[in-house]
Amino acid sequence: MDVDNQIAKLMVELSRSQDYEIGDGTTGVVVLAGSLLEQAEKLLERGIQPIRIAEGYEMASKIAFDHLEHISTRFEFTAANIEPLVQTCMTTLSSKIVNRCKRMLAEIAVRAVLAVADLERKDVNLDLIKVDGKVGGKLEDTELIYGIAVDKDMSHPQMPKRIEDANIAILTCPFEPPKPKTKHKVDIDTVEKFQTMRGQEQKYFDEMVQKCKDVGATLVICQWGFDDEANHLLMQRNLPAVRWVGGVELELIAIATGGRIVPRFQELTPDKLGQAGLVREKSFGTTKDRMLCIERCANSRAVTIFIRGGNKMMIEEAKRSIHDALCVARNLIRNNSIVYGGGSAEISCSVAVEAAADRYAGAEQYAIRSFADALDGIPLALAENSGLPPIDTLTAVKSQQIQENNPYCGIDCNDVGTNDMREQNVFETLIGKQQQILLATQVVKMILKIDDVITPSEF
Repeated sequence: MDVDNQIAKLMVELSRSQDYEIGDGTTGVVVLAGSLLEQAEKLLERGIQPIRIAEGYEMASKIAFDHLEHISTRFEFTAANIEPLVQTCMTTLSSKIVNRCKRMLAEIAVRAVLAVADLERKDVNLDLIKVDGKVGGKLEDTELIYGIAVDKDMSHPQMPKRIEDANIAILTCPFEPPKPKTKHKVDIDTVEKFQTMRGQEQKYFDEMVQKCKDVGATLVICQWGFDDEANHLLMQRNLPAVRWVGGVELELIAIATGGRIVPRFQELTPDKLGQAGLVREKSFGTTKDRMLCIERCANSRAVTIFIRGGNKMMIEEAKRSIHDALCVARNLIRNNSIVYGGGSAEISCSVAVEAAADRYAGAEQYAIRSFADALDGIPLALAENSGLPPIDTLTAVKSQQIQENNPYCGIDCNDVGTNDMREQNVFETLIGKQQQILLATQVVKMILKIDDVITPSEF
């Protein structure tokens, strides 16, 4: 977004830093900062010093931060039992456009993260997950490929479409007869000379193809093209080949299959071949589009999530949503504490902050109360977006929380009939929520300390 207003720019930055740190909860952090500013305005009208408000907010955010820790629950999962992780990713995806397939997308995201995760070190490298999309098909056709998808097809239509236990030769040399570097002209005046030349070329190709066969390659991936004769020969010798594969993709394939990129035919040796359990060509419906999937590689830490969708916007949206789900799964592997969603955590914090306000003397007490009111902004927004009467719903849930002393009651957005978020399986990561409260408070403190904005254009 291009935003002119200086304060609005801070809001965009705020959302960006939440995205960078946690990857989810970007809307919530802006809503919270907005309602904190709204409350601060009322306090300023009463004549309370901005610095005092900022200090009060800081105290309140500490109370809320500790209270979140207090109401959070540990969250157990193993590589075998991924259901809890899937539930959390579904919570993330339910507010996105793709919520129609949230169960499937959540499972894909969790499997992708677990494929690249190092569970002992509790670390996940998201760079190993490639999210790719192609227009066409429907969202339900999205799939997870344990390996690499390359936007190419076999060079000859009759080559096998599926190769198991492939030994891959990765070449960067062209499949064609050597050409002299200088300008040259070949004069052929008799049929015999032409026959000789053709025979020579064929012999050259023969040697090349034989070389690949001798090493034990069952698939050739080449960076350059090769002419029809070579293609025909490869086809006859039953050596499938892929041509015109870009440099970046070649490197990815080399890393995944554990092969070496070979620049000259003379250097081909069996130990430079990459291994893959399955190479298959995937075609899409009735179109000519085809893709190569290289799966079950020797070094299979890389996975590809391949998204299908009706139009470009849908695919971009799905990419962003899956990114959020991936981040949530990663955060849970790093730190497995969770709080319950549906506004229940915010309401509970609001009650705790309100109760603590009376212990502080001075103007800060007002600021702490306002912070409690601002925390109600998120459940209010949730209720409003679900078409429920906001204030009635919020007050009902709040009184229920206090009466039953149950911090897990939230807004029943999907009208399931229960307020208890444990039964609805709506929860979020603890670090995500704490980060939201800290970031929003910091930005609001910064804005409160600004007296005036001088724009350079007025001079």
